[in-house]
Amino acid sequence: MSKVKSIVVGAGGMARWHIRSMLSMGKTTEIVGFVEPDEKSREATRSIYTELKKTCPPFYDSVKQLVTKQGCPDAALVCSPHKYHLENSKDCLQAGMDVCLEKPMVMNASEAKELIQIRDKTKRLMVVAFPGSLSPSIQKAKKLIASGAIGKVSVISAFAHQNWNFLTIGTWRQVPSISGGGFLFDTGSHMINSVVDLIGDDVTAVTALLDNRGTRVEINSSVSGKSKNGIIFSLAGAGDSTHCCSQIMVFGDKGLLQTGIWGERLLLKKSKETEFKAIPCEKSRGIWEQFLKVLAGKKENPCPPEVGLRFAKLMDMIRESAKTGKTIFVK
Repeated sequence: MSKVKSIVVGAGGMARWHIRSMLSMGKTTEIVGFVEPDEKSREATRSIYTELKKTCPPFYDSVKQLVTKQGCPDAALVCSPHKYHLENSKDCLQAGMDVCLEKPMVMNASEAKELIQIRDKTKRLMVVAFPGSLSPSIQKAKKLIASGAIGKVSVISAFAHQNWNFLTIGTWRQVPSISGGGFLFDTGSHMINSVVDLIGDDVTAVTALLDNRGTRVEINSSVSGKSKNGIIFSLAGAGDSTHCCSQIMVFGDKGLLQTGIWGERLLLKKSKETEFKAIPCEKSRGIWEQFLKVLAGKKENPCPPEVGLRFAKLMDMIRESAKTGKTIFVK
């Protein structure tokens, strides 16, 4: 595979983590430009290149400006604040780029449907960067469940905790009009998406409690629901906690599976066993490596915009339940 000429849209903290990963894939990836209007983020990105003794590509204020100045690259990694995901992705797709889009895909289900229409019209590749759906561990877990390795699954339970409230004070992540939500919509989106991916069917009922803890966005949350195939699930989000950790437990009548919301591990314990055993999985260098494999035709896209729509629909149900105090049902 020849080098994929790529740009990064948004150069904040998470983007810079991805940039380091992309720079380690020099045989397959060439970053040719950045879209980032904020000078502090530009300087922080330049420092990465200085540290690695590399020449930093140019910065632009918009995708359209970049394309006008240097032509259309092959692909884009979109890491801008959530509010701008739709606009930035639309500009990249319509210019002719394939897109890897950070989670959550967009702000709501309406935007998700619009983005799918743009993807269909432009016929470009779009991969939503949910590490769980892209991870070999979650993909292996889905195969084990489908094969009956742990029998009939009836319940899936998950939690995620982080000192998110403290870490995001004074940032755009606690501004609802830009972020779209708090801990559950941000870090917790990994939990929601991975659990629904493991369920493998539509959600038909949701009950949710959200607590803002005196902020403008939800910090702590408790969500329960049921899927069309009869699986009951529970999600606990603690954004006013410490460290950053997660767990997903899949309960079958012949065994248990344990993983994390990012697919960072996979353990199996069958009914007659007393301890969990690690299941070997293919190693992954992260979302950009998986995006490149899909782009090269080495694997099917495990996380298309339809996955983003699925998440957005469920998140809309969670918000409605928390607002009304009622269980939300869909047929």
